[in-house]
Amino acid sequence: MTRARSALMDIQRAIYDLLAGDEVLMSLVSGVYDEVPEDAEFPYVTLGDAMESPRNSHDSIGRETVVTLHVWSKQAGFTEANTILGRLVALLDHRPLDVENHFHISTRFEFSQALRDPDPLVRHVPARFRIVTSQ
Repeated sequence: MTRARSALMDIQRAIYDLLAGDEVLMSLVSGVYDEVPEDAEFPYVTLGDAMESPRNSHDSIGRETVVTLHVWSKQAGFTEANTILGRLVALLDHRPLDVENHFHISTRFEFSQALRDPDPLVRHVPARFRIVTSQ
């Protein structure tokens, strides 16, 4: 019997590689981060919380992983943050994802929310994606 393998780390790496390797996105942001450096300039994208659930069938071991990405901006209003969000959705929603050690089945954009940060100069837009994989 095949042993189940968590998809979290492999999905995070796949998303990071896709986003950091995209010239259009990188022209919009200063970087894509798991841990934001102190000297990072706005705007940027961070890899956020992730949750993984089993999605097994009679003949396969699968995972459903929910990942939240965060867009951070200091531009007044939400135009800049929403432009960056649009690029994230274009890169991930219903698009193939090269996930090492797993067969990618689907990626779906679930929602985003435009938020005003406690710092009145910061705009924050979290966006959630659901990724289904199997082994």
